[in-house]
Amino acid sequence: MSEDQSRSVSRRAVLGWGGAGIALGAVTAGGAVAAVGSGPDQAGARMGGAVEFHGVHQAGIATPVQDRLHFAAFDVKTDDRAEFVRMLKEWTAAARRMTAGKEVGEGAYGGLPEAPPDDTGEALGLKPSRLTLTIGFGPSLFEKFGLRDKRPAALVDLPPFPGDSLDPSRSGGDLCIQACADDPQVAVHAVRNLARIGFGRVAVRWSQLGFGKTSSTTPDSQTPRNLFGFKDGTRNIAGTDTDRLKKFVWVGDGDVGPHDAWMRGGSYLVARRIRMNIETWDRTPLQEQEDIFGRDKAEGAPVGKAKEHDEPFLKAMKPTAHVRLAHPDSNGGITILRRGYSFTDGTDGLGRLDAGLFFLAYQRDPRRGFIPLQRRLAASDALNEYIQHVGSAIFAIPPGVRDAHDWWGRTLLSEEA
Repeated sequence: MSEDQSRSVSRRAVLGWGGAGIALGAVTAGGAVAAVGSGPDQAGARMGGAVEFHGVHQAGIATPVQDRLHFAAFDVKTDDRAEFVRMLKEWTAAARRMTAGKEVGEGAYGGLPEAPPDDTGEALGLKPSRLTLTIGFGPSLFEKFGLRDKRPAALVDLPPFPGDSLDPSRSGGDLCIQACADDPQVAVHAVRNLARIGFGRVAVRWSQLGFGKTSSTTPDSQTPRNLFGFKDGTRNIAGTDTDRLKKFVWVGDGDVGPHDAWMRGGSYLVARRIRMNIETWDRTPLQEQEDIFGRDKAEGAPVGKAKEHDEPFLKAMKPTAHVRLAHPDSNGGITILRRGYSFTDGTDGLGRLDAGLFFLAYQRDPRRGFIPLQRRLAASDALNEYIQHVGSAIFAIPPGVRDAHDWWGRTLLSEEA
């Protein structure tokens, strides 16, 4: 189908203007390689280039981490499976266009004056800004549409951890959308338009804006710092390290059975909203701060070493040091891919900033990744005095959209698949 043909059928059809809803726009299918390349200073990235939407895996996981985040969790409101599938197809068509820097449907203006436009318009004139959109399915979705038998064994409900103070209004969700971009308005525009398209079928449960990436998937870039001022994610999996991605991130043939084979090529996401008590931290002596992390603040070097990427000598750190407790050598080799962001959401009403880390961790199986790792950290990490987990969610991230005829969730919801 041509682009002109795709624009001739719009969301207005859902409102009764004829047709069958948003059509799948024509975008050339490709692999999982980003159009901007994988380096931190690629010309395409500087120019706000586009990341390829199609691929074996969804973009936004191993993709070089963008500067901004808008994450949203949704509750499904319809009990009509066909209507839900129709919405996912419409979402896919919109995501395909927005990640390419195009307007949704017939655009923000120029259509029928009696109907709302297909695009909200706040991204007009802006570049794609490496926008990626990543969808996930929460455990509660599998209680709907007759999907209970297709819930993957690895999609477990997260257990309670010591110190958790979870807010139900900031936790859970049937679906999630992770929008990452180098322009915050591009990311917000993407989530806003998907929420608009889904109106009446899904509703936003909670959302989170993030800035200042706290982890990098690009090995030769500068390691970002978190709001405590320390470098974060020094040993993160690189997006170019296909062997480690295969070992720790992507769901493989040996991880699935007949009921959850639809997850092959996908991953699992744990999202945690972590409040940082920054006022208390800011009054903590520097030496104590460095002892808590197990790295120096200036260079990010592990205790007793000179450079950030020097191999750490864990026994030189305090037994409660964060790096020592989180290191794969202390956890039977557990490794996760991190895509965290800092956040500030005003104040807590007591004169303190509501600020912290929105932690995003991708892994092959949370039962062998986040869960045992967090149990260890929650029990004895010295950093716990200064942080608190206040929001939590887990999602199954399906494989990528293969081509212009594919759609989000097809492997799960299509009977043919």
